Amino acid sequence: MYFQLLRLLIISAVVAGVNFLILDQVVGYVIDSYYYSLDYQKQKGEEYANKLQGYVNKNQLSSKDTKALTSWVKKQNIILVDIYKDDILVFSSEYPDEAIWEEEISANNYEWETYYTITFADGEAEVVVSGLYGYRAENYALIIELVVSFILFLLLVFVGIRKKMNYILQLGNEIEILEGGRLDYSVTIKGKDELAVLAEGLDAMRISFGEMIEQETRIVRENQKIVTEMSHDLRTPVTSILLYTELLKKEKYKDEDQLKEYIEKIEQKTYRMKQLTDHLFEYSLVTGNDEIRLESPEFFEVIFYDLFSEMCSYFQSKGFAVDFNIEWIEKKIQIYTPYVMRIMDNISSNIIKYADIEKPIVMRLLDDNRGIGFSVENEIKFQSERVESTQVGIQSINSMMKKMGGVCEIKKTAKSFAIELSFPI
Repeated sequence: MYFQLLRLLIISAVVAGVNFLILDQVVGYVIDSYYYSLDYQKQKGEEYANKLQGYVNKNQLSSKDTKALTSWVKKQNIILVDIYKDDILVFSSEYPDEAIWEEEISANNYEWETYYTITFADGEAEVVVSGLYGYRAENYALIIELVVSFILFLLLVFVGIRKKMNYILQLGNEIEILEGGRLDYSVTIKGKDELAVLAEGLDAMRISFGEMIEQETRIVRENQKIVTEMSHDLRTPVTSILLYTELLKKEKYKDEDQLKEYIEKIEQKTYRMKQLTDHLFEYSLVTGNDEIRLESPEFFEVIFYDLFSEMCSYFQSKGFAVDFNIEWIEKKIQIYTPYVMRIMDNISSNIIKYADIEKPIVMRLLDDNRGIGFSVENEIKFQSERVESTQVGIQSINSMMKKMGGVCEIKKTAKSFAIELSFPI
């Protein structure tokens, strides 16, 4: 903006200067055409010659009364007087203190000079009157030209500054619009100066704020969905527990075996409730605003070799076959170990609950533009009874991956389920 202001001042000064030169030439030509024409010169010369004759007659001056003649010429301010007696210059207002008559300077008799006969005390003499009759007009014209050029300079500067002021006012109005909640209104960006940078910052802030609101809205909506699903999932075991508790309270069982069966079912439902509440608690932790500090970068193999070994051993101990297709590549990632442990536990527990034991669990490497990671895929077993909603666990994994800068993607069909996790390199 400093450069733009300097450029504006220079351009305005140049335009004002050119305007002054043009005005000076035009006005000078008009003044010269009028005040310095031969007709006007003769008219004014005759007028001043008559004034001089009156002054000489009144004071009985001779052609050699230099002081009196000089005093009169100075009072007229804009004329020069030369007096010739017998064609010899005896007085010149330009050199009033010199004894010119002794030098016998003769008359020039130029065509543009007009000689007026003046009667002095010592006889007649020829007088030449030369006047700067346009002097006052030139001074007034110069003042007017300077004033007009300066006003033009100020107007140009004002117009240039006014554009920036209008832009500032426009930004102020747009900020008020944004304050009113219209985050879809784009901030106007003009130029490449500091104001444009400010406008870009405001627009980026508008976009970020809008995205933050959308994200908060989505989180609230997801939380509401989770709470609704959890309420439904909790209602089923609670209802069963109340039912079996009522049966036990009223001793409506046939024998000890049926009593044990009711107690076992109450225990199963209670354990299921504990699992659901644990998932909900975990989800509330990972979706909070607490920041995590990622650990130092480490090779992918170093981080996941032991974790994959334990996971595969656990699956095999549960009767699952594992198709392990992960190649170790020399790339480093950053993780937060507690989150990675929770993610691996969630994946393992979900597979045990929902995977078809007759089909192998497929684990493969992911290496693409999203980063490096792995996927776990399994066939879904048929269940006559819904065991548990997986929404909380998946949401927890998704939130933990986002906090680590990674990506979680779920691919689910009617018969298969796959989870893909990618970490930035």
